[in-house]
Amino acid sequence: MKTMIAENVGKYSGQILEELITAKQIQTRIGELGRKISADYVGKTPIVIGVLNGSIIFMADLIRQLSTACEIDFIKITSYYGDVKSSGTVRLLKDISCMITQRDVIVVEDIIDSGLTAKFIRQRLLESEPSSVAFATLLLKPEMIDLPFEVDYAGFEIPNRFVVGYGLDLDQKMRNLPSIWAFPEGMEV
Repeated sequence: MKTMIAENVGKYSGQILEELITAKQIQTRIGELGRKISADYVGKTPIVIGVLNGSIIFMADLIRQLSTACEIDFIKITSYYGDVKSSGTVRLLKDISCMITQRDVIVVEDIIDSGLTAKFIRQRLLESEPSSVAFATLLLKPEMIDLPFEVDYAGFEIPNRFVVGYGLDLDQKMRNLPSIWAFPEGMEV
């Protein structure tokens, strides 16, 4: 097991992190997801909507694996406000700019844990009457999730631990790590 010490993350500096998913495992899984999505959207041009900022790295790698045409857009929301635990309230910071009426939409998330943001985004998008709304996420916390719909494409199921790397952050830091790292078990998440 690879470990590292968290640095420059305020009160969480000095914590020992464990590598949960390697960069190679991530790229292999993204290839599989890309093939599955491509097969599901043959002859269609879905609009892939990335949830900023965390999904940007995953989304970039994922769309490069698609053999079908696609368009991209972004939405930005927050529920964390610089801590490791969700505030329970979702705020829209940037809405999509494309027209999604009668279009197939794939929302790309870095992680779906409680499902709070996914529910918010899905409801917001359904107001525009798209043909379909699917969700693709790199990480899924099945023991935490509370969704009235299925997640269509999930990279990895992980335990209820706070994770960083590959786009996921702690107070905007550690996104640039090429693999997924977990803070110690028992750390409040």
